[in-house]
Amino acid sequence: MKLLVVNPNTTSSMTRKIEDAARAAAHPETKIIAANSQNGPASIQGYLDVSTCIPGLLDVVNAHPDADAIVVACFDDTGVDAVRCVTSAPVIGVGEAAYHAASMISPKFSVITTLSRSLAGLEANLLRYGLDRRCVRVRASDVPVLKLEENDPATIDKIRSEIRAAIDEDRAEAIVLGCAGMTDLMSLLSQEFNLPVVDGVACAVTFAEALVKAKLTTSKLCSYA
Repeated sequence: MKLLVVNPNTTSSMTRKIEDAARAAAHPETKIIAANSQNGPASIQGYLDVSTCIPGLLDVVNAHPDADAIVVACFDDTGVDAVRCVTSAPVIGVGEAAYHAASMISPKFSVITTLSRSLAGLEANLLRYGLDRRCVRVRASDVPVLKLEENDPATIDKIRSEIRAAIDEDRAEAIVLGCAGMTDLMSLLSQEFNLPVVDGVACAVTFAEALVKAKLTTSKLCSYA
């Protein structure tokens, strides 16, 4: 199985981190191809970045027509519907995958994301997916996406602070990490807080593998034709 994992921004260090997480989650026989856009924003933080990164994302997808499935590694699920229009392969966004996984293992969850301006888009996605009732709150750590690449302990402490608040104030029983750049924190934070901390990259990879094994493809009847 050939699985294309696309980072829609242009930051290669984030792509390498995402690739490591994807390989760790994938079946040993799954071939992971990780790539990032060559044009567009360096990070995706809000509506403008979401819009401007889609052409570069589609360029990457069109360069790999033999992929059996595609993971879009942006928590906003940037361009997922557009990608579904250009391929019959299953296309999974890491945000949608994480939300569904969290809803399967907990009655309610909170999301910890980066900047406050990302909140509206993530909340709209939860409503669209029908999972807004399961998500008790989307919280912003006010950590810029690229700050996650620096491995600064103070940055992780801000995320920890929001997780503590989600547990104490929201009564969340699982935490969703609301940025693909947080993918390397899942195991650490799960052990530290003794509750499921969900990474969308790992979930999207395993969901994509399952759809391919089930021989399911993207519907071309109408909307994604």
